[in-house]
Amino acid sequence: MSPTRRDFLKIGTIGGIGAAVLGFDLAPAYAQLRTLKIARANETRSLCPYCAVGCGVIIYTIGDRSKNVTPQVVHVEGDPDHPTNRGTLCPKGASLEQDIMNDRRLMKPQVRRPGATDWEDISWDKALDEIAHWVKKTRDETFIEKDDKGNTVNRCDGFAFTGGCTDTNEFNWLVVKTMRSLGVVYLENQARV
Repeated sequence: MSPTRRDFLKIGTIGGIGAAVLGFDLAPAYAQLRTLKIARANETRSLCPYCAVGCGVIIYTIGDRSKNVTPQVVHVEGDPDHPTNRGTLCPKGASLEQDIMNDRRLMKPQVRRPGATDWEDISWDKALDEIAHWVKKTRDETFIEKDDKGNTVNRCDGFAFTGGCTDTNEFNWLVVKTMRSLGVVYLENQARV
């Protein structure tokens, strides 16, 4: 005899009624299910990095916080105490755990040299040196001291800067001061884009 879906529902209903009549309490089982995922996890509050909204997230990690131990992310959820999103997350924010734990996530700087087809891993010191070199070279080549009418403008049209949505006011203040000191006029922030 092959049971049908209707037979399964009948058996399930009769079993549920029997459990309720006999006094089988499901509350401890539900409580155990609820606490298994994040029972021993450390809670870290952060911001979602994807758009300009800046939703609050709670990242749960398991690890003993020893010196050379990388904590394992086990769960990411919206922060119910955050005033922006009050615990909700869009699909991109909800998938944040998959991005953190992705084995293809870049963990060090890479560069692709002119004419090359592959990316090359470089150190952070080398990356900072190269960035400084190219910023100085571009600024020196594209700096405009005076406009067509002879007015002093001291600007650099060779590059621009775009800030991120999770940058703090203090960081943005430093960036704007630095970029203005270089003469950069094209400044934008993701929060306004």
